[in-house]
Amino acid sequence: MQTIAFAELSIVFIPAALLLIVMYRWRLNAWNGLYANARMLIQLLLVGYLLTYAFETSYPGIIVALVTMMIVVSAWIAFRSFEVGGVRPYFIILASIGGPGLVLLVLVTQFVLEMPRWFEPRLVIPIAGMIFANSMNTVSLAAERFEAELARRENLQDARRTALDAALIPQVNSLFAVGLVSLPGMMTGQILSGVDPLIAVRYQIMVMWMIFSSGGLAAVMYLMLRKRMVENDAI
Repeated sequence: MQTIAFAELSIVFIPAALLLIVMYRWRLNAWNGLYANARMLIQLLLVGYLLTYAFETSYPGIIVALVTMMIVVSAWIAFRSFEVGGVRPYFIILASIGGPGLVLLVLVTQFVLEMPRWFEPRLVIPIAGMIFANSMNTVSLAAERFEAELARRENLQDARRTALDAALIPQVNSLFAVGLVSLPGMMTGQILSGVDPLIAVRYQIMVMWMIFSSGGLAAVMYLMLRKRMVENDAI
């Protein structure tokens, strides 16, 4: 694949800058959007150097530490936007993202893919990133809707069901759209790098099932634990 020069790369920011201007004119939080873009740029440049080192490591402890960091940070990002504060809600989110995600990570890396080493960095790190980022987003959607339903004084059972249904909308939509509306990132990257499309399709099927189940099960676990927490607090 060709190397994109920074001058050409900056062209893609022009539409993003236009959106930021519209956000500012419409009195939205444009500064937060600008900060998010700047932070994304710094984070990706740094992680590029980090991954160059991590992909060459022969120490499994480094990979375990990186996966642990992904779980902790994704839980914190999901937690920071919630109105409900405290240690317990954070650990509920942490367990919800980390529990099902780790099970799925082991299932995919140790039983589906044939890896030369059980901790193969070039496979474990990208797959872990997809799992935990997706779980983070789905838990965030589920939590936001659950709290909104509680604020409307819905009963816990109905609030939980509505929250899970709302959180799964992006997951289900992506299953409907894949191959017809969109060619997802992994499949597109493999095809661009010269992989046979039929092989790329198999990898993408794995990823779609992985994303659907990791996000959905994380949301289910969160809603079960959060419901129990509300019930205990009401006693």
